[in-house]
Amino acid sequence: MNISNLFSLICGMALFLFGMSLMGDGLKRTAGGKFELLLAKLTDTPFKGLLLGTGVTAIIQSSSATSVMAVGFVNSGMMKFRRAIPIVLGAILGTSITGWVICLSEIGGGDGWISLLSTATLTGIIAFVGIFIRMFKPKYDNVGDIMLGFAVLMVGMSNMSGAVDPLKDSPAFLEILTMFSDPVIGILVGIVFTAILQSASASVGILQALSVTGAIDFHTSLPIILGISIGAALPVLLSAISANTNGRRTAWVYLIISVLGVVVCAPVFYILDACLHFSFTGMTMNTVSIALVNTIFRFFNVVVLFPFITPIEKMTCLLIKDKPENADESQMMEPIALDERFLPYPALAISQSQKAVYDMALTAQKSIHACFDLLRDYDDEKFHKVERYEKLGDLYEDTIGTYLMKLSKSELTKEQSANVFKYLHSLSYLERLTDHAMIIAYVAQEKSENGIVYSEDAQAELSVMKQAVTEIVGITVDDFIHNRWRTDGRVSALTMVIRSLCSKAEVHHVERLQSGICTIKQGTEFNELLTNFERIAVHCSKVIFAMIEAHDESYSIHVENLGNELKASLSDEMIEQYRAKYALKKQEKSEPPETQAAASAMV
Repeated sequence: MNISNLFSLICGMALFLFGMSLMGDGLKRTAGGKFELLLAKLTDTPFKGLLLGTGVTAIIQSSSATSVMAVGFVNSGMMKFRRAIPIVLGAILGTSITGWVICLSEIGGGDGWISLLSTATLTGIIAFVGIFIRMFKPKYDNVGDIMLGFAVLMVGMSNMSGAVDPLKDSPAFLEILTMFSDPVIGILVGIVFTAILQSASASVGILQALSVTGAIDFHTSLPIILGISIGAALPVLLSAISANTNGRRTAWVYLIISVLGVVVCAPVFYILDACLHFSFTGMTMNTVSIALVNTIFRFFNVVVLFPFITPIEKMTCLLIKDKPENADESQMMEPIALDERFLPYPALAISQSQKAVYDMALTAQKSIHACFDLLRDYDDEKFHKVERYEKLGDLYEDTIGTYLMKLSKSELTKEQSANVFKYLHSLSYLERLTDHAMIIAYVAQEKSENGIVYSEDAQAELSVMKQAVTEIVGITVDDFIHNRWRTDGRVSALTMVIRSLCSKAEVHHVERLQSGICTIKQGTEFNELLTNFERIAVHCSKVIFAMIEAHDESYSIHVENLGNELKASLSDEMIEQYRAKYALKKQEKSEPPETQAAASAMV
């Protein structure tokens, strides 16, 4: 083997790895995140998890990618650690499919029409169709990538096979292979080689390429295949360095299962071989037999270990212990983790973001309830609870916003872009709800410290407005979480009524000041509450309008658009119903038209 063969081998290896990556990425984009979402959602039984892990890995051609996704699911709270174990088992089995794809390189040619069945002809046809789709049918460029990836993989495989062919006559090469027949050395070589390539499929493919020399027998290939299964755990372990406890456990499960498979399989086989002297152990291996041995080993691994999911879970938990955690509520109130492992898979990243934004919306609602409870009955612990909600809202806005901005740089569908827009624009409005709740909490604190007591009329008015604000926040959060973008007018009508109530309450309070019922100090605090009630209602409306704009794909929230949408959704009957429901005690005169118009401005 000369220097030319060496560079040909390196070139073939590069093409092989690139083709595998290109084909896998094309398959993932064509699936549109469906397989990844299935992994996240349809794992309610271990057998389903096993089948899904196997199927998804067969599709995307990478057990590491499937396992890394499982780590991300567990790390972000989308999946329980126990449910990830069958997925990892399935991934270990599913990665053997790539070896059978590579076997297509063994298809030979012949004379006449039989030559159409040759690998070169098949690769040429697929490459031509793939590049034609890429150039002239951009709508189906993912399909083109799959075809081109397959063609490049086949060319790389052919280059590697041709480059190593002279090795069959090299005494030095044959001597090295003899060393690999030692089980311990062979396993170590497989581990190191796969750890460097970070792909079990690629390592098996290169072993298949070497098999064309005719110098690899069963005794040589089996230990390397065993080592390959362990070495493939390295990229999964690296992906979990920054993960939480259960995320790291999921990564370690891959290594534990692989090591257990080798520990069980190797002694059993070699003991039986010593006793029974299997005749096939001296056979010369080719691409098909290597793929077969790899599949049988992995299938044996899964069959033996599948019944022991619970002991594997316990073993992993013993190795990766829980971190001691402070049970203090302030440390328990943390945002849902957004895992950057999902950024290459937009469907998963958006699903995870949605869960976090919905949790943020519920946090905002809780903060409003908590601050109103504080107004009624002040307590330092309740105050700190509102404070924690406000800090949590800030943290959510920062982490989700940063994550969505990174995601927006990916190639997204129209629906995915609309969701990113909706969540990004809703973040600031939801965060402002927690800000206003915090301001109300400070008012309650000052009211308590200074012994301020409102008059009966003022307390009655505050009670009515708190009920109205509680309702509008509840409707907004419920509509937002259930994606009811088509407004029924309730939020718009309530916003108009709340703004009107705040204006009237302010007038009533001035009258009380003039009559000496209330003091200036009471008036300052009272007006601060009215301002925040009104702003909470306005922000609720803006959350709904962000949903409307995202659905209409206009991606721009303009004041005039908000006003037009508000007017279109307003119902005189609904407005009157809310006015009757939240009427202040004092007899009120009807409003002039200009006041009603001002109340519908929404900003």
